[in-house]
Amino acid sequence: MHSCVLGAGVIGVTTAYQLLMAGHEVSLIEEQSQVAQMTSLGNGAQLSYSYVAPLADASIWRKWPEYLFSQHSPLRLKPQLDPALWHWLWQFLMACNHQRANISSRQLLTLAQLSQVQIEQIRAQHGFDFQHQTSGKLVMLSDQASIDAAAGQIAFQAQYGCQQSILGINQCIELEPALAHAQTRWLAGVYTPAEEVGDCASFCQHLLATMAQSPRFQFLPNARIESAHLVGGKVSHINLRQTETATGSPTTRHTADHFVVAMGIESARFAKMLGFRLPVYPLKGYSITVPIRDANSASAPHISITDLSQKIVYARLGDRLRVAGRVELVGHDLRIPPEAIAELVKATQTLFPESGDLNAAEQLSPWAGLRPATPTGVPILGKSPIANVYLNVGHGALGWTLACGSASLLRSVICGETPAIDMTGFAFR
Repeated sequence: MHSCVLGAGVIGVTTAYQLLMAGHEVSLIEEQSQVAQMTSLGNGAQLSYSYVAPLADASIWRKWPEYLFSQHSPLRLKPQLDPALWHWLWQFLMACNHQRANISSRQLLTLAQLSQVQIEQIRAQHGFDFQHQTSGKLVMLSDQASIDAAAGQIAFQAQYGCQQSILGINQCIELEPALAHAQTRWLAGVYTPAEEVGDCASFCQHLLATMAQSPRFQFLPNARIESAHLVGGKVSHINLRQTETATGSPTTRHTADHFVVAMGIESARFAKMLGFRLPVYPLKGYSITVPIRDANSASAPHISITDLSQKIVYARLGDRLRVAGRVELVGHDLRIPPEAIAELVKATQTLFPESGDLNAAEQLSPWAGLRPATPTGVPILGKSPIANVYLNVGHGALGWTLACGSASLLRSVICGETPAIDMTGFAFR
């Protein structure tokens, strides 16, 4: 059985790995020259298995004026003549209610717990180093309303085995002394001891090297999908064009028994080729990676930190500090405006001023990524309207967290196995 996985970010790479382990012949197709070069390259690095509340929740309604009009808002919308944006935004707002948010949280928690088990199995089997640490996580809260909301979320998530607690600011600083510089910013923090961090791109590269040892695996980089051909309700083949050659160069034909769509935000383009629509839209985010000046000091956090009000995360990767933030609805624009990076630099200087040299912009590896999100925040996994095409799309900002679990579920669907969790809520509609 030959399975062709389209897209080599963390979703595609983990899917290819699972199918290869199931005994399939696997081809992995990627438009870039290497795996994990786009959205998976510079993400927030947090593996947040117990903190997966969707962006779409009831609080959006009271915050909406700030999101629309404040220049300091962590969620920004750029109005434009894009029907896909307005259609997605309407569905998103309709999902911003307590009932839908609870359903989404339950589905995401279940998938995240499966993903944690799966990544641990991969680590145990292969033992490669991707700066993985079970460091714990503090989500810092700046006002009483946020504390009250967090208490409700903790009580809800406790039903599903999550172990979390609210700590006063002094307790937070005892756990993570690096927070002392900005203790007046917050009142409390949600502490989750079992949360993890890891370098997503490094993980993908190691997994690719592992798969490359198999004669049943083929990696096809620099390959753009130009067209897909349907015969009898199935995809018979796709045509690929090498991205390093001229536009008018010939295409090559690629056949397979199954095709898995894991192309991030480009998944919507491929679905359109096949005649159906995917409710996926890009949420743009940014990051910097700060070389830590003194790895043994308390200048940079050892525990993963989320500043909830600013929607900025801080994750330590060995001797580096990954700082990521913002949620922008600006279409497919991958440009990195200087003010976006300046905002992350300023936030880091405020919280962790001694962490590293924040004035050397060229050392901070500025990154922008388009996180493919569904309106509810729940990814789409499983069968598509086309008989031999399967979907693994729409993970939003949780792609790194949910990747290994999603890949495991898709393997079960394709191989006719019983999935480890109920997949009803993840099905394409």
